[in-house]
Formats: sequence, structure tokens, C-alpha cells
Amino acid sequence: MTRHPIKIGTRGSALALWQAEWVRSLLLAKRPEQPVELVIIKTQGDKILDVPLAKVGGKGLFVKELEEALLASQIDLAVHSMKDMPAILPDGLALTAILEREDPRDVLLSTRFTSLQALPQQAKVGSSSLRRQSQLLHLRPDLQIISLRGNVNTRIQKLLSGQFDAIVLAAAGVKRLQLTEHVVEYLDPLQIIPANGQGAIGIESRQDDANLNAQLAHLNHLPTWICVSAERSFLAALQGGCQVPIAGHATIHDDQLQLLGRIASLDGRTMVSQSRLGRLQDPVSLGQELAQALLAQGGREILQQIGLTGDGGANQ
Repeated sequence: MTRHPIKIGTRGSALALWQAEWVRSLLLAKRPEQPVELVIIKTQGDKILDVPLAKVGGKGLFVKELEEALLASQIDLAVHSMKDMPAILPDGLALTAILEREDPRDVLLSTRFTSLQALPQQAKVGSSSLRRQSQLLHLRPDLQIISLRGNVNTRIQKLLSGQFDAIVLAAAGVKRLQLTEHVVEYLDPLQIIPANGQGAIGIESRQDDANLNAQLAHLNHLPTWICVSAERSFLAALQGGCQVPIAGHATIHDDQLQLLGRIASLDGRTMVSQSRLGRLQDPVSLGQELAQALLAQGGREILQQIGLTGDGGANQ
């Protein structure tokens, strides 16, 4: 009897295909007899490359078409970078597994300079992220932060062509694609807090697909799941979209979960940060608690100044 293949939905970039192939290899390792196919789906985020993400709807642009294909049963599961996933999923879909996290930090790439502090005054730094922009400007208000879109290879090529003095990318993607040649600094996650979910790969599927979901559950990496759950809860409590810079990063220390969060103004001049400790068994409450603490500390005013109600955020 021919088995119906499991269809994995993925974007077509080199990094997205690497991630989908990894999931495919893990599924085949568990059940070699089960065919697994990749289905490439182009998203709005892949099509609109000349406008900053914050102006065209944020990172949800990278998942919407994949979720529509899932709901229409054109694919059986979708593989996402967790930092691209909106805090709230559509009815009928679930986050079924999160794979073990790669390096969550941001990295600075340059062909001429050795570190962030070594960049000259008014250096041109490429970044697609308001989160990165605000934190970089907080450390170096003299920098020119210029919008940089496209896949990892495209961004590095723009650096090599001399359009930028440096660019900032997620370490995870650079490492996975073995493109670390021009990395000059791994940015301290206490200074440049990573994006919520950065470095983690998530698998989304239909809630009612019990047989497949049981297979996917075996791929879940519990420590990563706990940390990302806290970060996503923090994001959801701030109704995180893509309009303002918000960063959240969780780590496990013995039997405690630590969550570091930040809300900043676009120019980096105003910034509120806090860290909270909580139980591994309750990451969602920890995220909610930290969000409320930051709003009370001045985060609400930052959001209001940017033109939101005081309960919006960003997951870049």
C-alpha cells in the first residue's frame, strides 16, 4: 500500500528550505517508510522587498499564505522561524513542536571593521528590524541605520558590494547556511536583546490532525518550548505586531526560567528593560507578568508616543 506523503509547506529562501529539510530529515529518521515532500509557497513577505516590514504589516507576512494552505489541506504542516510567527494563531491551527534552538544572538557582519564600537561616526548599518535599530541607536546614536530587506544571501551581497559599512543579522540563519565568514562580532544579548523566538524553528499543523501531531510531538525540544512560550506570552500580552521595537529573551538556569524584556522608542533614546524569574512549569504567566511590569515602568508611554494605544508591540 502506497503511503500518502506528508507535505511540508515552506518558503523558498535558502534558509527556509534548510529548515524544512531539517524537519523532513527528523521525520524520516523516525519513520523511514513514510514519504515526506516539500511544497514551496511564496508569501507576501517574499514578494514585497522594497518597503520596511513595519510599513506593510510586519512579520505575519511571512506566514499567512502557509497558514491558508494548511487550513485548505494543501499541506500537512508548515515550518516557520519562530520570530516570524504572530503571537495569535488562526482557529484550527496549533503550534505542534519547537525544535532545539540555535544561537539566539544577533551578529555584526563587516568587511572593514572589527566590532560595533569600531565602526566610524555616521557608519551605514543595514538592518530590517526596528528592534535592532532602536537598540543599536541606544548604544551608538551616531550610526545611520538603513533598511535592509531580502534573504540572508542577498543581504550579505549588499554588504560585499559596499552599500553598507556593516549589517546585523540573526546568528542562527548565518550559522545554518554556513555564511559566518564576514561575522566580526556576536552581539551581547544583554545589550542587544534578541527577538522573541529568535533562533528557534516551529512546526504548525491542524489541531484535528491527531496522527500527524503525535509524530510531531516527538520532535519537540522541551527547554526551547518553555523559553519560547515565555517570549511569545510576553509578546502576546503587548499585542505584538511590528510597529514598535520590543525584545524578549528567555533562558533556563537550573530549575528557574529567566525572561529579559525591553520596550524602546524608535530612536533608542527612551528604553525600559526588566528581568523576571519564574517557574519552568508556568512560562506563560512569566511573560504576562514581565509585559505588565514594563508597561507600568514607562513602556505604555513609549507605545503611546509611537501612536499606539499602549498595548501594542513588535516581534522583530
